[in-house]
Amino acid sequence: MSRPPKAGLLDHPQVRKYARLFRRDFSKAYSRDLLKWLIIGPMIGIATGVVTTLLVEIILVWLWPRLLRWDLAHVAWIIPLTTLGFVIAGVLMQRFTPDPNEHSTEEIIRSYHERSGKVEMKPYVPKLLAAIATVGFGGSAALEGPSIYGGGALGSWLWTRLRRLRLDARDRRIMLISGAAAGMGAVFRAPLTGLVFALEMPYKDDLAHEALLPSLIASVISYATLVSFVGPKPLFYFTGVHAFSRSDLLWSALLGLLIGLGVMLFDLTYRRIRLWAIRIAKPHWIKMAVGGALTGLCGVIFIWLFPGQLVPLGPNYEAAPLILTQHHSTAELLVFGFLKLAATIFSLGVGGVSAMFVPLYITGGSFGVAFAQAVVHSPTIDLFAAVGMASFIAAGYKTPLAAVIFVAEAAGGHTYIIPTLIGAAVAYAVSGEASVSGDQRLQERGEPVERPVQSGDLIQSEG
Repeated sequence: MSRPPKAGLLDHPQVRKYARLFRRDFSKAYSRDLLKWLIIGPMIGIATGVVTTLLVEIILVWLWPRLLRWDLAHVAWIIPLTTLGFVIAGVLMQRFTPDPNEHSTEEIIRSYHERSGKVEMKPYVPKLLAAIATVGFGGSAALEGPSIYGGGALGSWLWTRLRRLRLDARDRRIMLISGAAAGMGAVFRAPLTGLVFALEMPYKDDLAHEALLPSLIASVISYATLVSFVGPKPLFYFTGVHAFSRSDLLWSALLGLLIGLGVMLFDLTYRRIRLWAIRIAKPHWIKMAVGGALTGLCGVIFIWLFPGQLVPLGPNYEAAPLILTQHHSTAELLVFGFLKLAATIFSLGVGGVSAMFVPLYITGGSFGVAFAQAVVHSPTIDLFAAVGMASFIAAGYKTPLAAVIFVAEAAGGHTYIIPTLIGAAVAYAVSGEASVSGDQRLQERGEPVERPVQSGDLIQSEG
């Protein structure tokens, strides 16, 4: 008589009981379709990281450093070369895009709110080339504009190619924001900043909560992709870090107050000039030519007043260490900041293809150092430079969390988190609802405070 087969370990009643519990807990853990984001997030991150690496190499390694050296040695060439770059960008946008006034961060925000995350991919390459011409030839802008657009558009496009993963319409907006986070995190080598900025970007008083996990994954993977090519060295870094006192916190609040008021005026001025430029019935490349010439003029004026390596043009990544490690008079720092803001208005107000995160950051640093020298009479200029940087970004973009995190993560100002939080919070509150973005909304289901005029609106009104 044969014996019945011996029960294995997996057939033990207790094992089966706990296996059922484990499967139930595992199902709950992934009840929000987290598994698909573990697949999609890295895909967005890798694709965005590759595109951002190309932008960094072309602009920061090959084009702008060479042009900057030439400009400093031949000041008379600044205006013609900057104008040339803007004309190239204008022609590209006028000939190869449906609306030359729609691009960069603004297009991603508008697509998120009004088009369910859809981005037209046909003008993708022309817009990136226009951004290279704008920034690489001296426009007062930075790489986060094309990086956010490049990543956001890729995320939107991947949604059309991954429908087998049972993606719904809401997922397209999530992938759009995830791509934007990946672009921001990679271009500044600051993945946490990319995550927080992308979540804050669509709103003035809210977050795109639904995109948290995929944005986190995409931002980290995109950062890892870029540093595998160019290395992890931070773009900006404080040379020394000092402790702060209670009085420094009060000074930080005052600096945030002054910057908040100043940025509010800047935001309103920029928005008015931007709307005015859109309304002018002239070819886009002509507007860009005028903007390029005025931008170059800002650089020429500053070099004429203060000869040296510091100049308020281009992506200006080299300006941060110059401001922080070399002594500059208060007058020079203030003139630099005002001309940097003017150059930014001329560059982006006429339709230059990029954004102004770094211009605000650099301007805040110059004003912060000037404040430390002239008002506080403090040797710890790094502290007030950090507060100025965070305050300018918080007030200008309505992204206070991203501003503080960026100073801590990308610039190494971890010790200054409390002062920068205070300055950023005050500047954010004092500047009210004014923002450089006309497409941001107050909160989910809210209306934009001031929707920018588009070319289609003008055609309808004329008809």
